[in-house]
Order: sequence, then C-alpha cells, then structure tokens
Amino acid sequence: MGKLLWNPSEKQIERANMTRFMKYVNDKYNLQLTNYQELHTWSTRSIEDFWATLWDFTDIISSRTYDKVGKNLDQFIDNEWFPGARLNFAENLLRYKDDQLAFIFRGEAQYRETMTYYELNLKVAQLSQSLREMGLKKGDFVAAYQPNLIETIIAMLAATSIGATWASCGGELGPDAVLDRLGQINPKVLFTADGYFYKGTTIDLIPNVRKALQGLKSVEKVIVTSYTKKDGLDLSTIPKAISMKEFTSPSLTSQIEFEQVKFNHPGYVMFSSGTTGKPKSMVQGAGGVLLTQLRDLMLHTDLTRSDRITYITSPSWMMWNWLTTALAVGATIFLYDGNPLFPSWEAMWEIIEKERINIFGTSASYLHYLHGIGANPAQLYDLSSLRVISQTASPISAEVNEWMYSAIKKDMHFNSITGGSDLNAIFAGGCPILPVYAGQLQANALGMRIEAFDENGNPTRDQQGELVCENPSPSMPLYFWNDPENVRYKNAYFNYYTNLDKIVWRHGDYIIIHSDTGGMTVLGRSDAVLKPSGVRIGTSEIYNIVESLPEIADSLAIGQKWKNDQRIILFVKLVANSSLTDELRKKIKMELRAKASPRHVPAIIKETPDIPYTFSMKKVEMAVTNIIHGKPVTNRDALSNPESLDFYEKIRGDISK
Repeated sequence: MGKLLWNPSEKQIERANMTRFMKYVNDKYNLQLTNYQELHTWSTRSIEDFWATLWDFTDIISSRTYDKVGKNLDQFIDNEWFPGARLNFAENLLRYKDDQLAFIFRGEAQYRETMTYYELNLKVAQLSQSLREMGLKKGDFVAAYQPNLIETIIAMLAATSIGATWASCGGELGPDAVLDRLGQINPKVLFTADGYFYKGTTIDLIPNVRKALQGLKSVEKVIVTSYTKKDGLDLSTIPKAISMKEFTSPSLTSQIEFEQVKFNHPGYVMFSSGTTGKPKSMVQGAGGVLLTQLRDLMLHTDLTRSDRITYITSPSWMMWNWLTTALAVGATIFLYDGNPLFPSWEAMWEIIEKERINIFGTSASYLHYLHGIGANPAQLYDLSSLRVISQTASPISAEVNEWMYSAIKKDMHFNSITGGSDLNAIFAGGCPILPVYAGQLQANALGMRIEAFDENGNPTRDQQGELVCENPSPSMPLYFWNDPENVRYKNAYFNYYTNLDKIVWRHGDYIIIHSDTGGMTVLGRSDAVLKPSGVRIGTSEIYNIVESLPEIADSLAIGQKWKNDQRIILFVKLVANSSLTDELRKKIKMELRAKASPRHVPAIIKETPDIPYTFSMKKVEMAVTNIIHGKPVTNRDALSNPESLDFYEKIRGDISK
C-alpha cells in the first residue's frame, strides 16, 4: 500500500458535495450506499440512472427535458445522449447574474482586472448581439488565437450562446500549428489579441495572426483584443480586422437570446497535441461537455460557489475548457496568463496568498521543478485559503507527492486527475471523501468503468496495464471532423483489442490499479513505451526515480534500435552548478537498478540543455526518438520549446555510432 498522506476529517466528509450527492441518490432510489466504492459501483451498473440523477443534481437548465437518457448506449460511436432535450451551453454558464466576482485576471505585467457575474452577462449579451448582426448562426465555427484573457471566455460564451461551435488555440502556438488546427474547420470568425507577455518579454502576436490568416480563407471577421498595447491598436496590416471594443455593441441590456440546441449539438472542437502528425479534430457535444465537467468540478473537485479556482493553462489545452465550466457553479475563476515561474518560483504562491485561492490547478512538471529546487511555499506564504491542489498533464512521483504535504500544506486535498482533450473530462481523479496515498489517483470517476488491460485484453491488478474504458460517456467525441466513415476515430481508440467480443476505449496510457486502495498510478503514454530485450517499460518509471535525485532537474528517456534489439538512452537536464560526472552516471544507474530493475538502466546517459514539451506540459519522447533514428519532426510548432530539438539533431550522429 502506498504511504497515506491525507485523510479527510468527518466534518470535511459531511460537507462534501460528493456526500450530498450520495444522499441524493439514496433518497431517490431508496438505497443505502455508505461509501464512495458503493456509489461508484452503482454509477457504472446503473449508467442511465446515474447520468439522469447527475442532470438533476447539477440543475441543468433546459427549455425542453429529455425523452430518455440515451439511445444505443452500448456503443461508443453513433449513440445519442438525452434525445429530445433542448438547452444552451452558455446559458448554463451564465445562470448567475449578481455582483459576485466571476473573474479575477492577472498576468506577468501585474495588470489586474476583475469582472462580476452581472458585468459578464452584459459583455456576453453585447458581443452576442454583434455576432448575430454580422450573420453568425447556429452551426458556424468560431475560433480563437488568443492568450488566457477574460475576453477569450467572453468570446466563447457569446459564440455558444448562438449555437456556434467553438475551437481555440493559445497565443503561444506558432502560425503553422494554428493553421494545422483551425484550417481543418474553416472558422467564420477569429478572435485574437495584439500580443501577450512571457518571461518578462512582450510578444507581438500580430505577425503570427497575419501569417495564419493567409491559410484561413473562410474567416470573415477578425476581432482583436488590445492587451499589450493599451495606448493604441494598429490593425492596418490585418485584413477584415476590427478591435473588440469597436465591434461590440454598446447596448446596455444583459438579456441574451440563447439558441436552444440538441444535447449532442457540437459545442467544442478539441485538437490533439499534433506531435506525431496533423492534430486530430475531435467534435464534442455541448451538453455532454457541460454535464461531465460539472461532475468533475462539483463532485470530484468539490467546487462550490464560494470558491476561487485557478489552473495554470492556456486556451490550447482542455484544462481551459474545463476551468471555464466553473462559471456554471458560480465560483470565481482566477485567470493567469504568462509563465508561472516568472520572475521566480514564488509567483503563484504570492497570488494564492493575496487572492485567497482555494483550488490551485497545475502540472506535475511544475511541482517536480519546485521539489527539485527545494522550494518551501509554506515557510514564506499564508496558504490558509488553499484546500485543494489539482494536478494533471503527466504522472507525479510518490516522492514529490510526499514533499507537497511537508512543503506546501499538511491538511489539503491533493486531487491528481487523468483524462484528455479527447474526453474533455477525467477518467479518474480525486474524491474529497477518500484518503490520498502517495503517487496514486484516488479513484475512478463516477460513471466510468475503467480497467487496466494486459496485452490479451484481460483485467489486471497491481501491475502495469493499458487504461481502457468499458462504457461510453457523454463528453466523448461525437466524431472526428472530416472523418466520414469514422476511420480515424476507430483507429485512435477502438481497433487495438481486436480479439475481444466487446469494444472498449483504449486511451494509450499505462496504469496500475491498486487492489488494496482502489487507487490508480499513471505510468505515462503507452506509445512511448521502451522495450529493451522485449521487456515493456513505461518511461515514467525511469523519470520518477531519476528526477528524485537532487542533481537532476528534468529527464527524457527514449528507445533506440540497436543490434536487433533496443537500448535506452537517457537525457538529463541538470540543476544549476551540477555536472554529469562519471560518479553521477554511476549513481543514476545504481538507483534505477535498485529501485526498478536492471532493464531500466540506460545504455547511454547524456546531458541536455532542455527537454521538449507540448503546450500542455507533456514530454515529447517521440520527437527525439524520430530525430535519433533520422526521421523528420514535422510539427515543431506543436512544441512549447521547439528550439530544444536543435541539440538532439546536433548529437544524433554521435549517438548512432
């Protein structure tokens, strides 16, 4: 059993939304469920009852209720959730219209802005009216190429209020990466900004927007927010461009005409990372995303109206979509745009103290970095408001997990989650009424029948297996765009276990389901698996050990074809004032041999100046693997630091000898 790090108190359990939901289920169905395990079992055996009860519990706003919970729910493709229902995504997020803060915004430039729910409704009403007047209608695509601003969420709400379908890219993406994504869907309107701030530098976004627009012939209007140039906005070089201020109607009414659509009406197009080819364009239903994310936020994160929640994210990443649904709960969203480590590691902790943040969302790489430099936020800041840290993007080590409870806060719910853009929600994650064990996600999400399968498709416990989901959920893609026969969709998730008499969603992650705790350890992408001498090794097994060493800031492991087999090459990024000596190499190998196995020991260990990452903070093993094998990397713009690949190209010849 993993080390116990936190146990909720009786009062915390009593007050939790999860407990209220369990009582709601018991009262409605005359049951005597007493714990999460029993509640989860009910939710996966009584799928239709679960989702119908969640609809009522989360108070979904609809102009017409559903005829039945679903059709063809034994299928992942061509099913239909809540047929007959009519609703609007934005209407559910704009249910509150009072003077409570909907947003607090701060960026690197220390510019701070707030907006109440009343002001938000007014802004959305004004923009929605202007979009209707220009001819936007239900079914049109609206896109953003924009930083993490309040205006980005206002644009999404205005577009979806009309029944348009939304897709977004963060300002950090290069123009080619934007075109790879938005060029697939032909948006009618593009929202953007003049620039953004990153690591103390002002980045001009206008040249990138201009280049992307050369391939986006469908765009009829470019609406630009002034963020970095508050004293003037020159749009003369962008065709069809107008400032957000000039475009938006001056109307003073906060009444919004919410277009009523089917539950499965396309609300979002989400894009895969695009590191191994052109990004997949996954179309998701507005109602499905709404209901599933409310499950994640209200039940698994225990979000309430009195909370202030933030996530280090950008509009390129599904966590941006996930975070915005907190509006439907009436919470206050804190938006941050910029580098969370600028000007120092203390930046976000100062914000948590000053803004009284209750729920702080971040990535494993951020927490691993803080652990590596010996940061101790609890010594410097008042973190009494903080009750939840949520973490995703990549696996977190048990050691870093333990460090958090000594260096950040002893009494807090660590809510580690796993899901994906393809789901726009979680498969497994936190549960506020369960204990936290080091290195483990607490439980499978309600309504999700998750298993770890071996290579033959048999469920396994306490050893590595493929993460599969045995039942559909409402936020799974309706289809992939431009995939009329669902060929790409089926190949992505359903064509792996062809020997089974049933279809399952195979996600592409290695996990361990622990029989003693019921928790889950995520081991990383199964497509990045190493196979020295045919033994399958997840790269995170190496990272968790290597990155616990004080000399190592980050690492990357790849498999190289070598003499009819495969050998492991380990790249290490060192902390300041460290060097890769023979002694350190020996230490790394000894740690891996002792704590993992002889198969985990790399044949080559080399120092690297940087590790490539996606914009959602996932390591990109495949790009380096391709370089080492002389294959091209075609989607550099999909990386947050594409310049990091230059080093690997430079040393490729030496490694191949």
